[in-house]
Amino acid sequence: MVDIRAILPYRYPFLMVDAFVSQEGRRFECLKNVSHNEPFFQGHFPQEPVMPGVLIVEALAQAAAVGLAVSEGTQEGQVGYLAAIESAKFKRKVIPGEQLRLSGEILLFRRGLCKVRAAALVGEEVAAEATFSFVVAR
Repeated sequence: MVDIRAILPYRYPFLMVDAFVSQEGRRFECLKNVSHNEPFFQGHFPQEPVMPGVLIVEALAQAAAVGLAVSEGTQEGQVGYLAAIESAKFKRKVIPGEQLRLSGEILLFRRGLCKVRAAALVGEEVAAEATFSFVVAR
């Protein structure tokens, strides 16, 4: 079992990964349950709650960090800093009660530089996708 809290430095309400599902080679999958109780739904938007795109991207980046830690064996407490977000696209809204499958592939991991392509899916529909670059602090 993967302890997400030992890998990621975040805690509620900013921890955006609920579970690690799988790791196969350089591919990974995590889950984010989008609850009606998420604090951002109070203001985004009160009449039609929608998960902010920036938080979907944050969930993808956090899932990428978990995938990197499991695949590459990064050390507990080692922090990766987001360096770039490329080709971010939003394809459908995410609403309370849905579950995001945060899946991705590690494209590059060399000398503390990482590149990951990731997608957030609801069922089989892509909600958002992006390519991330990270620098891992030593």
